Amino acid sequence: MIAMAVSETPGRLEQVERDVPVPGAEQVLVRVRACGVCRTDLHVVDRDLPGVRPGLIPGHEVVGSIERMGESVSELSIGQRVGIPWLGHTCGSCPYCRMGSENLCDTPGFTGYTVDGGYAEFMVADARYCFPLPDSYGDAEAAPLLCAGLIGHRSLRMAGDARTLGIYGFGAAAHIVAQVVCAEGRRVFAFTSPGDTEAQEFARRMGAEWAGGSDTSPPEPLDAAIIFAPVGPLVPAALSAVRKGGTVVCGGIHMSDIPAFPYRLLWGERVVRSVANLTREDAIEFLALAPQVPVRTEVTEYPLTRANEALSDLRQGRLSGAAVLIP
Repeated sequence: MIAMAVSETPGRLEQVERDVPVPGAEQVLVRVRACGVCRTDLHVVDRDLPGVRPGLIPGHEVVGSIERMGESVSELSIGQRVGIPWLGHTCGSCPYCRMGSENLCDTPGFTGYTVDGGYAEFMVADARYCFPLPDSYGDAEAAPLLCAGLIGHRSLRMAGDARTLGIYGFGAAAHIVAQVVCAEGRRVFAFTSPGDTEAQEFARRMGAEWAGGSDTSPPEPLDAAIIFAPVGPLVPAALSAVRKGGTVVCGGIHMSDIPAFPYRLLWGERVVRSVANLTREDAIEFLALAPQVPVRTEVTEYPLTRANEALSDLRQGRLSGAAVLIP
């Protein structure tokens, strides 16, 4: 099979030929039909995350059909379309797993980071972490739901019942979350790179009632803010934009250093918190919610072998919505 794998040179993938993997007892072999390109993939390819090995196949927004099943798999079926997200497996026995916080598992596996992912024609996955997908979405349109959607969903829950919500970084996750927020009758204020009028217009099309640069203040105090851009200085900026008692949620797995800021920005019982990974319950909830909204994903498709181009477009901010690779 053809795959795009992490090369020895940071920032680049190389096209490789691999044997089609064989599923273990609790795994399924999936023929990849689409794989979203997530900002976390950039952090993997650019070596922002520790322990990335050359030869790793990235990709954790995977849509595919089941070709083979391990002998212990009974809840899925051959030919079924499934989605495979970032959380690849958990131990089930550490304190976090036992308390229902499997997203914080001490010994997890992450699709496209610690185990091979979906930048390939085939992949294997733990059947317990594969999810049936709504029929109303095509393969490419469903792919961004599996990380941009799921992490956005979890981030939104962490923001509480905010009626006025700021979103910093208006990319794949933001364009999904904004639709959910608006469908719930809440208000979205979008912050983009300064001067990025194209992204601001995209945010308005997705329901934002105000859009401006991240170097500006919103027209009124916010109840909460979610930061999707991996930019540490946005944390004090968001704190200065939320009212007393407000929450700032950092929705990424990686962020540049947060600069020192005066205590007065945090005072007033403001809260800064992170979001880590997802749970299977998150996936079940959001994949049921998305078609009810209904969430519409905007995608740009690339052939699998042009994965470097897709990553470059994401890195340079040339995308509206999400990039999706098609084997």
